[in-house]
Amino acid sequence: MKILLLEDDASLALGLEFSLKEEGYDVTHVTLVEECKEVFKRELFDLALLDVTLPDGNGYDVCKYIRERSEIPIIFLTAMDDEVNVVLGLDIGADDYITKPFRVRELLSRIRAVIRRKGKPSAGHLLKSGSIILDIDRALLKKDKDEILLSAQEYKLLLIFMNHPEKIISREEIFDLLLEGGGGFFEDNTLSVYIRRLREKIETDLANPEYILTHRGLGYKWNKRVVRE
Repeated sequence: MKILLLEDDASLALGLEFSLKEEGYDVTHVTLVEECKEVFKRELFDLALLDVTLPDGNGYDVCKYIRERSEIPIIFLTAMDDEVNVVLGLDIGADDYITKPFRVRELLSRIRAVIRRKGKPSAGHLLKSGSIILDIDRALLKKDKDEILLSAQEYKLLLIFMNHPEKIISREEIFDLLLEGGGGFFEDNTLSVYIRRLREKIETDLANPEYILTHRGLGYKWNKRVVRE
């Protein structure tokens, strides 16, 4: 599960990031409002942890920005615990509110609670990009309404690309993501084979791919916007 963490306190963010990763969460940490919005535009997240007071604005603006585009769970992290701020945060779309200082175990409990209330983050969700629709609950791919069969590794590779749209991902990053939670050993040319097979299934013209682009010496990029519904 991918978590977006907006927190400008470096020591607190470092501790949170370490603890969340220990629990198996994939964490992206940002420190500024505008940086947070840019990252949210580029990537897909399952939950957001937002500080309220930030150097270039506040977490309420980010909450509104996210709510206009997504229904992912949002939890505020803040030192302000008066009733007015609690009510404001919840009124604009937050799912929970935890006051600093807090124990990491309490935060983890709150995260699990909001996920239970809202259901599995990916349940029933579709990733749409161009003429491609990926049902991540059923692991089903369609292109122009035709179902396309994928192997387990092809599906995992496609999910990696569609979860990081319009961003160059190095081969090393792709290897790491493919091997998360196990899955065996990959030789360098194995990745090239999987990408070629995936392209054969989703690209109309292999000589001029529109979805998966190669950036020589850098890696690969999913070249279209992805929308989660």
